[in-house]
Amino acid sequence: MSSLSLFATLLTLCTVCGILNYKILKLPMTIGILLIAMVISLILKGLDVALPGVDLHTLPMSLLASADLPGNLLDGALSFLLFAGALQVDTRYLVERKFSIFFLAIVGTLLAVFLLGGAMYWVMQIVGLPVPFLWCVVLGSILAPTDPVSVVGMLRRLGLPGPIQAIFAGESLFNDGISIVLFGLAITMVTGEAQNVTLLDALQAFGMEAIGGALVGLAAGVIGLLCFRTARDSHLQLLVSLSLATGTFSLAHALEMSGPIAVVVAGLCLGSERAKSTMDDHAREELNSFWTLIDEILNALLFLLIGFEILAAIPGTRALWALLLGIPLSILARALSVFLAILPIHLYGEDRGRMLAVLTWGGLRGGISLSLALTLPAGPMKDILAPICYGIVVFTILVQGLSMERVALRFYPRSK
Repeated sequence: MSSLSLFATLLTLCTVCGILNYKILKLPMTIGILLIAMVISLILKGLDVALPGVDLHTLPMSLLASADLPGNLLDGALSFLLFAGALQVDTRYLVERKFSIFFLAIVGTLLAVFLLGGAMYWVMQIVGLPVPFLWCVVLGSILAPTDPVSVVGMLRRLGLPGPIQAIFAGESLFNDGISIVLFGLAITMVTGEAQNVTLLDALQAFGMEAIGGALVGLAAGVIGLLCFRTARDSHLQLLVSLSLATGTFSLAHALEMSGPIAVVVAGLCLGSERAKSTMDDHAREELNSFWTLIDEILNALLFLLIGFEILAAIPGTRALWALLLGIPLSILARALSVFLAILPIHLYGEDRGRMLAVLTWGGLRGGISLSLALTLPAGPMKDILAPICYGIVVFTILVQGLSMERVALRFYPRSK
């Protein structure tokens, strides 16, 4: 199947699922597409069991193989999704709450990795799965961070105060880059690719990738601002934004730095008040409309693929017990990491309790976590960990995502 045929097939399936959701389920589009794709996958799986010799799930499995979710997301679509998300953040509130975002994105993510990893190691011992501690840390690095694709989409539906939206979006946009770096370090340790790696070596590698990525993004963002000032044509400015999203991501990867962090910083530069002052109302509306459309299309495709991934993510009995125990533990680890991360800073008084509740329940995981799980080396560890990751990702999207509006209005009623 050619790339165009694959794209057309996936887009058609998204359209059909989207129409079914609009007419029947009436859920947020991406969640509805995910749920319908999962139901279709389970029906096909059930028919395969009922009708031996009829491999009805062959088509979706071939689509998944051709689509290559982890490769195309982590090395391609992610640059567009992160850039689009960064453009939507109000940078005034982002600067105002910069320390909150810093502690949540870095300290909170590190805490979540080891809290969840330690808890899942305990779970593995209980259910009798032979998963070493370092592999549980890998699991923590996959599931600890919130997913910007899911979170930014959710924020559009909520009327939370501006500063809280900035914290939500800022944390989710940055901590995915942090988590990808941590995942890479953890994998090199468990697979033995890096011998005699000390804690200091790991911290230095982490700092080089994360800080280096931020500097690359800042430099690219400044160049983008200069281009915006020079080219006052709306179509040229769209071209600049596309070049910035793809070029920054690719350059950071070529320099062995964090592409996700780089593209987020570049996107924030282009979404700043200074950049907006170089554009007239028409150009600004065109830019926002273009990137919103890109975001919606890629989100729909991503959630469709997540729904079909259930065909390859059916857990065994012991892994199912680990998943059922892992869901509440992932929420608890998220709550503890958020609480400990914001404890030393200025989220105090009544607002701290409300903030903790909203940030905890809004800690959705999504395509990035699933893609990282799918890139695990083939073997028994992947067979155990990938289905657990899938189950927790789907739970956060369907259960937490659909109930998040009620939770937000419970703690911030005036935002309704």
